[in-house]
Amino acid sequence: MAKPKKEPRPKAETPKGFRDYFGAEVTTRAAMLNAIAGVYHRYGFDALESSAVETVEALGKFLPDVDRPNEGVFAWQDEDEKWLALRYDLTAPLARVYAQHRNDLPTPYRRYAMGPVWRNEKPGPGRFRQFYQCDADTVGAASMAADAEICAMLADALEEVGIPRGDYVVRVNNRKVLNGVLEATGVSDPEQQAAVLRTIDKFDKVGEAGVRELLGKGRLDASGAYIDGVGLSGEQAAPVLAFLTSKGSDTAETLANLRAAVGGSEMGMQGVGELEEIASLLAAQGYGSDRIVIDPSVVRGLGYYTGPVFEAELTFEILDEKGRPRQFGSVAGGGRYDDLVARFTGQQVPAVGVSIGVDRLLAALHAKGKVSGAERGPVVVTVMDRDRMADYQAMVGELRQAGIRAEVYLGNPKNFGNQMKYADRRGSPVAIIAGGDEFAKGVVQIKDLILGAQIAENATLEEWKERPSQYEVPRAGLVEKVREILSEQS
Repeated sequence: MAKPKKEPRPKAETPKGFRDYFGAEVTTRAAMLNAIAGVYHRYGFDALESSAVETVEALGKFLPDVDRPNEGVFAWQDEDEKWLALRYDLTAPLARVYAQHRNDLPTPYRRYAMGPVWRNEKPGPGRFRQFYQCDADTVGAASMAADAEICAMLADALEEVGIPRGDYVVRVNNRKVLNGVLEATGVSDPEQQAAVLRTIDKFDKVGEAGVRELLGKGRLDASGAYIDGVGLSGEQAAPVLAFLTSKGSDTAETLANLRAAVGGSEMGMQGVGELEEIASLLAAQGYGSDRIVIDPSVVRGLGYYTGPVFEAELTFEILDEKGRPRQFGSVAGGGRYDDLVARFTGQQVPAVGVSIGVDRLLAALHAKGKVSGAERGPVVVTVMDRDRMADYQAMVGELRQAGIRAEVYLGNPKNFGNQMKYADRRGSPVAIIAGGDEFAKGVVQIKDLILGAQIAENATLEEWKERPSQYEVPRAGLVEKVREILSEQS
């Protein structure tokens, strides 16, 4: 009789586009999100935790291709053949929640949400299929006060987590102004309008002269290839160039330049008026242009936002992968989207929100030295005598009750050297040592592992004697001495 085939062991590997997060990464992110949540809560926003799974129908236009519902999202059919998917972002679930529960929710409804989202897209360097978002939105308020509040809250959140004033700026623009500029060009063909918008988006890369060429006949790129232009006349291109170069020395000058750029467009003038109102409301709260500024160069989410748009940019320099200095760049963005809830209700509901890029902001905090890559481990109570385990547990219990992170070594205690290696690998600041002699004398040995490592690295024997890293203290003084050492290490 043939032996049954052995099933192959599964390969221990992370799925492509996903990653695991350990200790310090998890706690650092949690601490940052808690700090941001504190700001949102202070502003009167309520927490919302919605389902990670939505119907594909509810996700709607957020899918890259609605004819293939499993493209762009992780989707499957349930037992009644309804398509379900892991959420693609946190905004589409908010629209569904508000439409479903609007009779029970206050209006406006102000909520914040934090959690993972999933995108079935091709992964790349720094681009994962699962990542965290951190959103705050106001649904049901048409007033520009809601937009101004989101901008102020974003600025406060950045400062709360450790980005100092002067190292960030929140830039604000308005999609209606851009629509007014398109009206002023006289271009009515949707495809040509889309080409104009794509060209505007290249302003940062090619500058005013490059945009002028691309709006006209075209230009040679850096490789020598010729790129066809949109085909606008110089007169048609003028409002676009006026818009892109309208940033003035102060808010009043910028707004005046924008009025000139939109010409007689009613929508464009409405957009400028909204920006003026936002600037006025922010100034009344003490938010100057050093923190939040009207900036026509913000052209994010052109196909999505319906009014004001904004992004938070970090202005300090970092070195890129080739060692060249560059600005850190954007870490958050948002705007007004008044059409989203209408998908469910048929009625337009005004809404405005912001989304913070959690991984981007964490990377910025690392760059600023606000968070370290390693987390301080627990105090380790070593085990010298298996039969005294109750005594060791009593020690660790006292430390924990005093608010000190601590653990008893639970591996094989036979080799004491392995216990110290374990404490080192855990990043432990202190080790507690007590054997038969210590118990007989009613004392414990407390070893400062941080100081010990420093002394071992660069101290002479005489210096080591003057700066001992191990202390013998009465058993009753255990907690007090450990607290003292931890305080000195901080």
